[in-house]
Amino acid sequence: MKPLGTGDPLRLGPYRVLGVLGEGGMGKVYVGQDGAGTLAAVKVLKPELAHDTNLAQRFVREAQAAQAVRSKGVANVLGAWTEGGRPWMATEFLAGLTLDQAVEAHGPLPEPALRALAASLAHTLADIHAAGFIHRDLKPPNIVLTSTGPRIIDFGIARPEHGLTLTTTGEVPVTPGYGAPEQVLGRRVTPAADIFSLGAVLVYAATGQRAFDGGHVAAVQYEVVHGEPQLHAIPPQLTQLIAPCLAKDPAHRPTPAQIADAMRPPKGAEKVWRRGSVADAITERETGAKHLATTVVGGVAPQKPGMSRRRLLTTLAVGGTVAAVGGGTAAWWYGSRPDSALFDIPEAARTPVQALKSKPSDDYAENGGSMKLWSVTTADATSPELLPVRDVLVFGLGSGGIGAYGVKNGTKRWSADGLQARCGYVSQGDRLVIGADADGTLHTFVPATGEAKWTCAKAEAETLLAADADAVYLITKDGRLRSVSSADAEVRWTVTVPAKFRKKLHGPAAVGGGRLVVPATDGTVLAVRTDDGRTAWRQDEESESVVRPAIADGMVYLNGKTLEAYRLSDGNREWSTLQLGGADSVYSKWGPPEVHGDHVYANAVDVTRCHDRSNGQQQWFAVGPSTTSRVLSQGSAVWSVDDGGGIGELQLKGIPRKDGKNPWTTRYPRPHYSRIAVGGNRVFLLLDSTVQALSVF
Repeated sequence: MKPLGTGDPLRLGPYRVLGVLGEGGMGKVYVGQDGAGTLAAVKVLKPELAHDTNLAQRFVREAQAAQAVRSKGVANVLGAWTEGGRPWMATEFLAGLTLDQAVEAHGPLPEPALRALAASLAHTLADIHAAGFIHRDLKPPNIVLTSTGPRIIDFGIARPEHGLTLTTTGEVPVTPGYGAPEQVLGRRVTPAADIFSLGAVLVYAATGQRAFDGGHVAAVQYEVVHGEPQLHAIPPQLTQLIAPCLAKDPAHRPTPAQIADAMRPPKGAEKVWRRGSVADAITERETGAKHLATTVVGGVAPQKPGMSRRRLLTTLAVGGTVAAVGGGTAAWWYGSRPDSALFDIPEAARTPVQALKSKPSDDYAENGGSMKLWSVTTADATSPELLPVRDVLVFGLGSGGIGAYGVKNGTKRWSADGLQARCGYVSQGDRLVIGADADGTLHTFVPATGEAKWTCAKAEAETLLAADADAVYLITKDGRLRSVSSADAEVRWTVTVPAKFRKKLHGPAAVGGGRLVVPATDGTVLAVRTDDGRTAWRQDEESESVVRPAIADGMVYLNGKTLEAYRLSDGNREWSTLQLGGADSVYSKWGPPEVHGDHVYANAVDVTRCHDRSNGQQQWFAVGPSTTSRVLSQGSAVWSVDDGGGIGELQLKGIPRKDGKNPWTTRYPRPHYSRIAVGGNRVFLLLDSTVQALSVF
């Protein structure tokens, strides 16, 4: 909420003006209060536009349309003045959540809530159509969830059934992805256009994704007219009900009555707006509105300590829903400032450091020997990563979701059952753990406690790649690269990758120095700018190695047929080293590099090598794993696993980092799947469903 300024009215009709809630190209929306204490959203044309005949007529038409509709599913018009002077219209102040706010903050609606939403909106559309109007702009921001159910708002481009979509300027006033094909094409519309929009709204509510999407507006509109809606994430029993709404031919779409009947919710579903996290958020905002009304009219102190009138107004401007006059069409101001508590991230926890042990005198031990600290058998046997984050270790759980276990003793701290481990999970500065659910919504948690923080339903994440201080980077479900800001959970950019890399990119990636370096399944690498997603450089030589980039001090190190160092900024190669026998040798296969101090370490077939990272010169080599597994530095050694080359056991090797001599080995029955990680003077192993922690020397 902004304070009143020069030129702002102090009163509009019976309404005392309290502040400015929104402003657009055509006018402003104020919060007003009448003598009885009722709050209203008062929409007013700007003074300089009040004499524009076309704009004034549209304003009058909106007021008439809103007043003509008699339905409990719309925002009621409390009063209007459209004759002479500055036209204004006061509507019921709805302090609930818009549908897009609810989905983004709390995730897609479960089936009972979705059915309740669909049935309610269908009944309201029937009321609108019965009054002789077509809404023409049904979309998530124009649907407010209140404690009494959904309400449709904004009749800014509502028109009687006759008339074309095109305006006198040739502009098509339709929201991309929600307007019907006939609206996009500028043809005459019927009430069936609202049914198409309803179908698109229900897809979004059910999945958190749009039914039609594209890289720009024209692409979205093309998909609406010619493409097929994206319904793959919707349960089959709902798909058969929603899909007909999105028929290209208006004659093939169901009526509101048919939709309400087919979507009839289960008994008690109407209570979804009064229970659960969405209901709690609605209640908070509606309570704030009541406090504000009491404070202003009665002069009574707010009920909540420190909840001043201005804070109440600000809260309502952010969380409530009020009308605003926009540019091309009437828009609704619902605020975009995120809930600050969700972005109030505590400092990273302290890492409990395990005391180093002396190097065991025996060269071999069984199942960790004296180095074993703890083990648990709760892991998903295909967890993509073991992720140490200060005082916890994060991994996929066999029961579903991901979990965090204390690194000191293996005690379970928390779990997030709804997340998909296969999507990956990353740490952001050790202050957040970030994962994704089946719908691609990002979820964030405080690592030490599991406290949930911000979410992003717009992410549409298929694979999480990496995170830096500013953003999370991911691959979308349709194969594009996307960056999501950690400051406000909004999408920063989305890019379509070059053709060679499409459907090939995978994680984990490396990020740093303004570059995101992403490997592909064929051994190639794509580097993009983190500020806008544009390609910075690429490495197109294919290999059979699983590439895992490592970034340090303006350089990126890549494995493949060779071990190579590139300048991070432009991709110029600084040095490259081969295995014996050259690039075509059976031995020309390197594992992921590990940078520690002035050296870079990597496993090649049967050998672990240490190189000077400034020039690539070999410092030492040691007999190492027979595979190209990761090699990680911890304590005074580098650690890696060896699948035994088919001899029926897995070995963990600790090779002294100083000279590579006299490695220590512990052996396990060979698992089907393994992963390794290090942190806090510990080595963590995933062996099928078992996670084990060992101390290091």
